[in-house]
Order: sequence, then structure tokens, then C-alpha cells
Amino acid sequence: MTSRMASSESKKNLEAEEMFVAGGLKSLLPHVLRRIIRCNRLSISNTSGMAEGYKQANVVILHKSLADDFEKFCHANAGPLPLLYRSKPGDWKCPSLSSDSDIRTDCLQYRVYEHGACTGTLKSLKEYSEQLKDMVTFYLGCSFSFEKAVQNAGIPVRNVEQKRNVSMYKTAVPCYSISTFCCNLVVTMRPIPESKLEAAVLATSKLKEAHGAPVHMGDPGLLGIQDLSKPDYGDPVHLHPGDIPVFWACGVTGVEAVINCRAPLAFTHSPGCMFITDLKNDNVTVRSSREVPQVHCISQDPLHYSIVSAEAAQKIKNLETLIGIDPGDRGIIHLHCQDELLKACLSISHARSVLITTGFPTHFTYEPPEENDGPPGALAIAAVLQALEKEVAIVTDQRAMNLNKKIIEEAVQLGILKRPVPLLSYQKESADSALMFLCESGNPGRPRFDHLVAIERAGMAADGNYYNARKVNIKHLVDPIDELFLAAQTIPGVATTGVSNWGGYAIACALYILSTCEIHDRYLRKAVGFPQISKKMGWLSALPSVTKEENLLKTLVQHGVRSGKTASLEMEVDGLPFYDTHSVMIEKLLQEVQRGPS
Repeated sequence: MTSRMASSESKKNLEAEEMFVAGGLKSLLPHVLRRIIRCNRLSISNTSGMAEGYKQANVVILHKSLADDFEKFCHANAGPLPLLYRSKPGDWKCPSLSSDSDIRTDCLQYRVYEHGACTGTLKSLKEYSEQLKDMVTFYLGCSFSFEKAVQNAGIPVRNVEQKRNVSMYKTAVPCYSISTFCCNLVVTMRPIPESKLEAAVLATSKLKEAHGAPVHMGDPGLLGIQDLSKPDYGDPVHLHPGDIPVFWACGVTGVEAVINCRAPLAFTHSPGCMFITDLKNDNVTVRSSREVPQVHCISQDPLHYSIVSAEAAQKIKNLETLIGIDPGDRGIIHLHCQDELLKACLSISHARSVLITTGFPTHFTYEPPEENDGPPGALAIAAVLQALEKEVAIVTDQRAMNLNKKIIEEAVQLGILKRPVPLLSYQKESADSALMFLCESGNPGRPRFDHLVAIERAGMAADGNYYNARKVNIKHLVDPIDELFLAAQTIPGVATTGVSNWGGYAIACALYILSTCEIHDRYLRKAVGFPQISKKMGWLSALPSVTKEENLLKTLVQHGVRSGKTASLEMEVDGLPFYDTHSVMIEKLLQEVQRGPS
């Protein structure tokens, strides 16, 4: 056989072998794949879809002097940086993850960083063996690990279908900083059909070491991502009609941390070129309703979904049922919107700043003309929002500013509020007054408030007037605050809610339930930082109680604020006695809040 024929035969054999390898990468065992990668026999660009069902790992290699701080950084941001293994200095193996491996050669590609700048990409780190003797390797969970679980749930994985690396984006979400390690969260995006959102959350929430459940579903702009077609790492992945962009925390966050710490020398995997371990993904079974996630759409513009546990969602639905009764036979049942309490409270939970309005001047022959139905519920919401460290303000009639200021001051003295709530008034001076009030410089892209809540507030009738329940025109006593709610409907990202006084109590209780829901808390903080459950007692103390509401009603009576239905200055609200009606409702709401799982 001539040398030319032998060479041609060898080349054909190699091509055939590569075709076989490329076609069987999904089913190859990890140790075989690592051996192939180690021999530099693959021309593929990423490890997505390889060794299905086995865990893959992001890799960060740092000088041993930085290792302790980086480990703390990982624990402080466990969503993007689930730590699978930390090596000892100079140890190129990871016995708890793989039987035979060498971190210098077993990733498809590496990046070299010097003083925060990427100075090159390599197929092997063997030339740095001397430096690596003083360096520590961190193996961090990867979302490629959950792709098989997603497919098993009947959900398409578009990046695998399109034979592309997953899309990765830098966000505007800051991680919890530790020493020199500080950066913003990086996320992966996978398009998921809307009908499969809940299944995708359920399939991934169990896999904590592969980043767990998504951290955002919907409009990428809410994460600070401007253009999905231009990922910071990886490839653009196309959405099919009906797909929703779903974002998971990403281990490339570790790469950003390496860049920002400006270490003299560091190494990482190239994004998408993971280390493949011998560990199978755990087959975790979700057992209780506390662990079962539900997905709810809370906004269409911008598109935004939230996550909550089935247990928390059911509790909030129970609150809604409790306040839906009509003991005064006022014919209010038709005003009830099923499941609206849950949707509204999820929206408020995501809000940064909330504006509340209340005050119904039904008693036009008295001074003050206000009724006492509304302010208690408004202050109950405000108290919980303060405890949750959100911005909150109250807008009311200019005529009633002094009265409301006194009520708020006394609410602080009574321990209902932690501090005074800012009081605002609104007057229509021009066609764009409402927009100027709600947005900085009237710019709809810069709203001052994310959510508006009206409690027992008059709205304009078709003839332009405002009426009380007796059909008496009270327009002269009412500022056109309802215009703010109409204007809010034209501002993307601003939601509105209208509730009763009891609805105010229910919102306060529901916000507590959401805040103590681990699934919702993780989603809110984008899986960075630490769970907020340590603040639970502060939130609990902010909830309404029979004693607080009794004292507040006495304060309202002292200021001449009367019962709506009877104009009485007794301990009643809207004609219903405080004791045995309102007090019982408060007790029932609190019992539901603190009720354990059934």
C-alpha cells in the first residue's frame, strides 16, 4: 500500500470516527467524552446536549489567596454559583465529581484572564502547570445539566434543536458582593412555549445544583437586557411563535466576578464549554404544596410572570374567600374578581414603589365629611410595605391633607406605622397633569410608582360628577384622583388595584404570605443574596391586629370621622360593629396567615 493510500484511508477512518462521535455525544458516558476532549478530537463549540442526564460544571481557577473569598461569594449567590467542588491548591482532579479527570485538559476550551482582561483562549492549560500548583479550581453547577429533565417534561430545548450554544446575557441585577468579588448576574435564556412555563419551572426547580428554577420570565428589559439577538456570551437562539423568554441564573456570573476582581492570573472555561462530571442529576420528587411552584402572569405590558408555591397561592385564595362575604347585604358580590387578590399581590410584591389612595367624603353635611371605611385598610397595606422596605405614599384630597396628616402621625404613635407615610395631593391643571404626577418629567419610561391601589375611593360617573351611595353629588369635595388610575393604564409596567377596606387587610396579609414563601422570595431576589426569611418577625409585627385596628378606629372617631352608612361616631365601620364583625374578620385573616400546611 502506498503512503498516499494509507494516508487517505487513515483520514477516512478519522472522519468516520468523528461522525460517530458527533452523532452519539448525547449517549456517551462522561469519562469517554472527557477522554475525547482531552485528545482534542472534537470540533464542536459547546457541550450542550452532551452526556444527557449528567451534571456539567462551570470552571473558575484562582490563586489560593483568593479562594476563601470566592467560596463565600458562591455561597452568597447560590443561584448562579452552586458550588459542586473546591479543589486543594495544585490538585487537578476532582474525585467526588469524576473518576479520572484532569482540569488542565478536560474542557473543550479555556479562557485566560490577566488583571481582569481576557488575554487568550486555549485548548489546554498544561503550559501553566507550574502556576496552577498555587491555584484552586472551583466547579460550579451548569444549566446544561437540566436540559434532559426539561426535554423529559415534554418541553422543547430550542438551543439544542437549533444546534447552538445557549444565549447568555449580562443583567442589571447586582450580586451580593464579597471582598473583591462583585459583579452583576449573568443569565441564560431559553425560549419556552407559554403553555409549558409551569412545567419548565417544576422540572428545573428540583435541580438546585443546576441553578434551580428560573429567575425571570417575560420581558428581558426588566433585567436590563436590551436585545435578545445580541447575547454577551453564546449564540442567539430564535423564539418560535408563542414562546416566552425564560431566564435562569448562569455560572458565567463567575467569569464576570473574575474579570472584576482583576486577579493577576485566572482561568475559566469558555462559556458553553463545560466540564462534564460522572454525577447523574438527582431524581428529586417534590412532595408538599410548599415545594410545588405555580406560574402566574402579572403583567402584559411589559410581559411579566411570577412564581409562587401552591401552598402560598391557596392561602391567598382563602383570604379572598374570607373577605368576599357581604354581611351588610350591600350587593357587592358582583364587584368580586376571582383570583384577582393573588395577581394584585404578586404585582405589588414585585413593585418598588406603591401609591395608595383612600378617603370618601360621603357625609357632605358634616366636617370632616370623610367616612372611616378605607383609611384602616390603606394604613394596613402601608405598614407592611414599610416593613418590606418598599417606597409607599398616600395621595388624597387637598382639602383633607391636615386631617390625614394627624391620623398618620397618631398611627405612628400607636405602633401601626414605623414612620410617617408621605402625603400627596393631585389637582388637574392641564391635559397631561396625571402623567406629570405619575412619571418623572411626564416620561412614561420613568414612572415614579409601579402600582396604584385605591381603597374605598369615589370615581367619576359618566356625567363627570362624583356620587355617594345615596346618589348625592359630592364633586365639590373630591379631587380627580381617579384620573391617575386611568393614566396609569397607558404607562407600561404600572398596575392598578381597587379594593375594599377588608381588601386592604387581605393585601397586607397576602404580602406577608408571599414574603415568607421561599419559592417566591428566591424569584424576587433573582437567586442572588440570602433568603429574607430572617426578617419574618418584623413583617409579622407589621400586620393588622384587633388591638391596632381598635385603637385606630378610636382615633378616627376622635377626629370626627364617621361610619359610612349611619354617620355614627361609634365603634363601627359602614354600619357594621367593630366588635364581632370587623374584629372577627381580622382574626380570621390572621389565622389563615399563620395556618400550617394541611
